[in-house]
Amino acid sequence: MDIIAQLDAEQAAKLAPTIPEFQPGDTVIVHVKVKECDRWRIQAYEGVCIARQVGGLQERFTVRKI
Repeated sequence: MDIIAQLDAEQAAKLAPTIPEFQPGDTVIVHVKVKECDRWRIQAYEGVCIARQVGGLQERFTVRKI
């Protein structure tokens, strides 16, 4: 096992309990950190997951806002 795969496995083990399971077609609520001028705020929106690319720690998903 190369070093990068080993580091990914260690990080995934730490994050596993905090990442919820969901599939395309599920309704999810996403919290996004938005910068406005000199301050940050968190904006939440609800949408349907339309795609999910699995890749260990580099996992991505696409949400269509409803």
